[in-house]
Amino acid sequence: MQVQFQTDNYIEGTEARAQWASSSINSALARFSDQITRVQVHVSDENAGKKNKEDSIQCTLEVRLDGFQPLGLKHHGPNLNQAIEGAAEKMVRLIESTLGKAARAYAN
Repeated sequence: MQVQFQTDNYIEGTEARAQWASSSINSALARFSDQITRVQVHVSDENAGKKNKEDSIQCTLEVRLDGFQPLGLKHHGPNLNQAIEGAAEKMVRLIESTLGKAARAYAN
């Protein structure tokens, strides 16, 4: 599973952050790894670097599953770690739902 990590101009996209994000996403989505070809992670600061706003960090995830249209979602958090981990948790639920629906449709 290939994970691509991108940031906006207000979040420093260091190699260490990219590795942490990749590791976190890989861990969360590990059980689907044989079905996922690529994950795109984009994090941005919607408050443009200003303080005093909760949940200003947005993580957008797009996952490409074999045989499905790309799945995308957004999650907001007070910091980078919580935004990425929250998005990964949401993506697990979305993938489970998508695969479950496909299995039920196939069974009928």
